[in-house]
Amino acid sequence: MGERVVAVTGGHGVLGRAVVEAALARGWRVAVIDHAMGHSAPDGALEIGGVDLTDPAQADAAVGRVVERFGRLDAVLNIAGGFVWQTADDAAPAWERMFALNLSTALHASRAALPHLKASDAGRIVNVGSAAALKAGAGMGAYGASKAAVHALTQSLAEELKTTAVTVNAVLPSIIDTPANRADMPDADPAQWVAPADLAAVILFLASPESRAMTGALVPVTGRV
Repeated sequence: MGERVVAVTGGHGVLGRAVVEAALARGWRVAVIDHAMGHSAPDGALEIGGVDLTDPAQADAAVGRVVERFGRLDAVLNIAGGFVWQTADDAAPAWERMFALNLSTALHASRAALPHLKASDAGRIVNVGSAAALKAGAGMGAYGASKAAVHALTQSLAEELKTTAVTVNAVLPSIIDTPANRADMPDADPAQWVAPADLAAVILFLASPESRAMTGALVPVTGRV
């Protein structure tokens, strides 16, 4: 596949770390952009911590550091996000927070990266949507709506960029096998869920030149759920 320069937002989460490690294993150059500070990135990766991607100026600055270090940017992988389960009558509605964490972060990182992605021979944006946005269950309204907005952003931006070499796609996982999900659902069978490494493999395919024929795709990655 050749060497690629990719920025991974939310790179210190369970999925983000799987994506970072898989990209490094392919010989790609990787920047980890995360709100968290004090974490060490894997050897060979550029660590950019303390970044609030809900702030467009901070997104611009973070992407600028990636390009300053590596000289270019081929893909932005929007892994950053958040989750909350709550019913619509909750006393502390999380709708604005979910839209900020899931939609605004992807939008601002993508906007900041676009000039550099357009300069690449195979610019890529990969977002993380959710199968829960296709049919939201009880308590999934805020989260599902924010991810549905990510789906719309993915499809709209893909249409806007069809005259360029930049593609925009999203993966739609079901339940990802994480320690937090195992703790929240102790009676479930994690073998039915999506392993982070398996989801990372799909994300990296979408970030590769070989995915050139796909844009605006919402790709289900649902395991056996």
